[in-house]
Amino acid sequence: MLIPTAVNARDKDDVPVAGEKDSPTVGAQVFQPDYFNRYAPRSALDMLSQVPGFVIDDGNNGARGLGQATANVLVNGERFSSKSDSVRDQLRRISAKDVVRIEIADGATLDIPGLNGQVANVIVNTTATSGQFRWNTGFRPHNTEAQLYGGEISLSGKSGKLDYTVSLNNDNDRFGADGPILITNGAGDLIERQDTTFSGKFDNPRLSTNFTYTFAPDTLAHLNLKYGEDFFWRRETELAVPASGPVRDRLVLSDEDGPAYEIGGDFQFPLGPGKLKLIGLERFKRDNFTSTLVDRFDDGSPDTGFRFAQRNGYGERIGRFEYDWNMLKADFQLSGEAAFNRLDRASALYELDDTGTFVALPFPAGTGGVTEDRYEALLSVTKQLSPKLTLQATGGAEYSKIEQTGSLPNSRQFTRPKGSVSLAWKPSDDFDVSVEVRRKVGQLGFGDFLASVNLNDDNGSGGNNELQPDQSWNVELEANKKFGPWGSAKLQVRQAWFEDFVDFFPLENGGEARGNIGDAKRLHIQFSGTIKFDPIGFKGAQLSFDATKRWMDVTDPFVGGQREFSYDLNSQLELDFRHDIPDSDWAWGAGLFTFNPAGYSRRYEIGRYWEGPSFASVFLENKDVLGMTAKVQISNVLGARNKGWRTVYDAERPDGAVLFNEVVDRRIGPIFRFTLSGNF
Repeated sequence: MLIPTAVNARDKDDVPVAGEKDSPTVGAQVFQPDYFNRYAPRSALDMLSQVPGFVIDDGNNGARGLGQATANVLVNGERFSSKSDSVRDQLRRISAKDVVRIEIADGATLDIPGLNGQVANVIVNTTATSGQFRWNTGFRPHNTEAQLYGGEISLSGKSGKLDYTVSLNNDNDRFGADGPILITNGAGDLIERQDTTFSGKFDNPRLSTNFTYTFAPDTLAHLNLKYGEDFFWRRETELAVPASGPVRDRLVLSDEDGPAYEIGGDFQFPLGPGKLKLIGLERFKRDNFTSTLVDRFDDGSPDTGFRFAQRNGYGERIGRFEYDWNMLKADFQLSGEAAFNRLDRASALYELDDTGTFVALPFPAGTGGVTEDRYEALLSVTKQLSPKLTLQATGGAEYSKIEQTGSLPNSRQFTRPKGSVSLAWKPSDDFDVSVEVRRKVGQLGFGDFLASVNLNDDNGSGGNNELQPDQSWNVELEANKKFGPWGSAKLQVRQAWFEDFVDFFPLENGGEARGNIGDAKRLHIQFSGTIKFDPIGFKGAQLSFDATKRWMDVTDPFVGGQREFSYDLNSQLELDFRHDIPDSDWAWGAGLFTFNPAGYSRRYEIGRYWEGPSFASVFLENKDVLGMTAKVQISNVLGARNKGWRTVYDAERPDGAVLFNEVVDRRIGPIFRFTLSGNF
């Protein structure tokens, strides 16, 4: 995390306090700390989460390089530059008592190119050393061990011109389900019943340090250091009783571990008529993955099985500059970026022989390396056309070179235009509209260049050395309306037209891989907001909602015809009711979450997997338990299940006949969680 501090606490060198002299952004909606008192917030995240109608968007996570700002949260007018930490993680480390105010403004009105729609600017002033902690624990009565060691502890402070934060956190979870999988033939006759149970866990401990040094109010340096380890484990058992033949007992074990680090920083200083910001980032992640499948039979037949092992090294190195100046009553920015991404992978496939030994099989397509060297240059201008209308325009291009080593070496070069134009209109204090047109270049998953297998599903993906990033034209409209004491609402409409869209496509050798399948389009409509019930006498009660619906259209490369994007989102609904009981430390509430993903289409099968139909939860919170906040939550009270189906064909679609149908319906059960948070 970077905690950008445009201006910091006054010390012997008379550096002004953030927010003390700076006036709020013109036209912004301002939330003072007193507004959040009834929620007893511990962090900036607790505060921002209670801003009516505002939904945090992490933006750049997984995007190409650092690029222009797309996350909708700033701190002291500066964007976060870490790629490993989410916006929520970084806000959680800012103490609520250090927040001067929160401003909500349209991104196009700010001096940061790339922002559009509602943006939160959290004004922070660190004045003394303070600490925060959060302990997350929980358990599920079925198939999982207890979740005991989740949470975070952080310490923030100031020494002269140096602001610092040190954080130790562990993002973790425990999960599992049990129930039947029914296998039928094309006529619906039962082939096999599989009684399955799976359980798993992951822990991601991280140590992060963040420093900000203020040489002068307009000369700043930031440094981020982060190191962590990832641990994942999953066990699945399956007792398969066929209509005829021996009973099969399957065990599948999967585990993954590896280190990860990130080093990043920036230096901002006045230069000529403007200011120059230099940014650098280096990050690396190592994954060591192994999956083992063994089948045993009750008739004495020899055991059968496979093992798949994969070692990945992902790296990214970025250098970027941003030069900002004012000219012709407009704000300009010239930016340039060089990004170098890499993947080194070694894969191995083994088969269990009659002696119980795993013997290596040829799998050359799973080993190799991929690199991309990318260079980008953009010029942006932001101009206020009238007191109520602001224009932001960006234009430029990127050059990239992608090289692959291994069994299918290849090298290609691309030059592509990029840019955007947006307008923000604010006709009144309680209503604003923004429209943006943007040309984007997508980010490839480097693993798609090389082959991999899924042992339990008995399928795999071949390598594709001709893969290239998709490009798209995107039009986005956002309208925000405030309803005074009743709350606020936001409508977002996004239309995207893709070229070289990436999905599964057929290989000439009869296999399949991720590849470019042509043109596609997607319409995204999202409606969110907050309804407050104070006007009807239900003091302290509010309902937040967030509903999303997508319509997608792409030509299936296997059978023709139009379909959805594989694994994309069809629809989603989230409702959260909260009641902070007046004149007390108690709060209670309930939530509902429904997630409806799209299915997938492959050469020999189609399918869809999800959990639902809906997750419901209830909670009870006390904000002063020996000075701490304690929250008890019960989730999945409506009994959502782990569900799915797939149809596998005996030859490539559409000519193949149904080999079997698979229907999954497994119990998840209730989820109990307890959170304890506080300050020190």
